[in-house]
Amino acid sequence: MPGNTREDEWFQRNEREMLEAAKQERLKRQAEKEAAEKEAERKRLKDLHFMKCPKCGHDMKTESLEGVEIDRCTFCEGIYFDAGEIEELYLKRDIGARQSFIRRLLRI
Repeated sequence: MPGNTREDEWFQRNEREMLEAAKQERLKRQAEKEAAEKEAERKRLKDLHFMKCPKCGHDMKTESLEGVEIDRCTFCEGIYFDAGEIEELYLKRDIGARQSFIRRLLRI
């Protein structure tokens, strides 16, 4: 019966390897499913909030102001700048250009 012992060991080792491979595949599928669900939730939230005014919740529209795209609310007229836009429009100007810019921005 010594031949059966090696055969039994082979079957046990093979079974462990198969179980481990099945476990790794299950974990991989689970991670892929979780990533897909997370991406779907991110997209859902973006679709809910994209181009919506953070103050009143109405739609925002993009306007070009001196070559820079800004966002303005269609309801409350709030103006929102993305990172770097205010610096590009305002801070790099002299005092006369700043005053003129504020008037154009506020539509005065």
